Amino acid sequence: MNFFSTVKMTIRSLLSRKGRSFLTMLGIVIGVAGVIIIISLGAGAQSLVLGQVNKLGSNLLSVQPGKSDPQGPPAQVYGVVVTSLVESDAEALRSSSQVPHAIGVNALVRGIGTVIWQNKSTDTNFIGTDFGYAKVVNFTMSSGEFINETANKGGAKVAVLGSKVAEALFSGTGVDPIGQVIKIRNNTQGDVGGVPLRVVGVIEKRGSAFFQDQDDQIFIPLSIAQGQLLGVHYLQMISIKVDASENVKQTINNITTVLKQKHHILTDDDIDFTIRDVAAAADILKTITGALSLFLTSMAAIALVVGGVGILNIMLATVAERTREIGLRKAVGATNGMIMRQFLLEAGTLTFIGGALGIIVGIILSYLMAILMNYLDFDWDFVISPASILVAVGVSILTGVIFGLYPSFKASRLNPIDALRYE
Repeated sequence: MNFFSTVKMTIRSLLSRKGRSFLTMLGIVIGVAGVIIIISLGAGAQSLVLGQVNKLGSNLLSVQPGKSDPQGPPAQVYGVVVTSLVESDAEALRSSSQVPHAIGVNALVRGIGTVIWQNKSTDTNFIGTDFGYAKVVNFTMSSGEFINETANKGGAKVAVLGSKVAEALFSGTGVDPIGQVIKIRNNTQGDVGGVPLRVVGVIEKRGSAFFQDQDDQIFIPLSIAQGQLLGVHYLQMISIKVDASENVKQTINNITTVLKQKHHILTDDDIDFTIRDVAAAADILKTITGALSLFLTSMAAIALVVGGVGILNIMLATVAERTREIGLRKAVGATNGMIMRQFLLEAGTLTFIGGALGIIVGIILSYLMAILMNYLDFDWDFVISPASILVAVGVSILTGVIFGLYPSFKASRLNPIDALRYE
């Protein structure tokens, strides 16, 4: 019997047991689809992290008040108020010749407030910052301009709106936000009247970055945020943009030197600030997502093993059912190799078809999940790695061969006389 005859017999055998064949393949379908989905999710998560960094800007450093582990959370996370950074620190870093690779420096404070225009209002995050923000963070103005150096130093009562804030206040009114006077009040202080501000710009839609909605924000001069809304004199963060990634480490050392001099710090034990590399933090997130993906992929691979056990059981049952057929074939001249090839081909065919269906299901579900994540406002890329498909198919076929080998061997070793007598 040639190879093509064996293939035809294998197909007829599988089609005669459609329900059993489908249930046997189901474990392989689930396992292969699971591997593809999880690898796709891992790649999507890593692309999300990179996208978050790119939205904020590349080669970014943040200086935060208080000494803490650069790999751990800042002191503010625990509700600790640290006042060791002030605006003059940002000015020192901006003007110092000791930090030659810093191409942008901005000081920043945050708060939560209510923005009011006529009879409309919306709760949002306000950011008190300076003209350096435009040099540090990536964004595009939809209309108007960002807070300039003159407005910042003069304490002008101006504001720049994120796209969601502009939409909440002015959508459907036909009014251009530029030039309109809004009011903002700090919710934590319960300021009834609010501070009047003239809108000078609206930022284009930016999406989310590190789980913060970049469009649900309003930007105001640092002095207004500190003096009239928060009632503080210190900063929550200083951001620095470095000209090239290879200069990041050197810039961290330069910043440390300047701030130690300004704060009159003699030893490292007395340092009262923490410098964080945004790219390094993103790398940590990528490592975590990669490790999690590997773990989940291993769990999904267990489904392939379960599917293989299913194939083993079904093939053993098939050998028992077809004992008389095997005896008859061997009586008319079929060799052990022919019998073994047939049953091995049946197992391989089941796993191959299951693997192909699993690939289709995995790709479709991965695509639907990418659509869902983007609907939830995450910049999620639909990524299907050719390696994941090759691995899934290779493992599924290998599973069929391994778990089909014993039943095939058992069938080939049946004694034809005993097989013909089998009831």
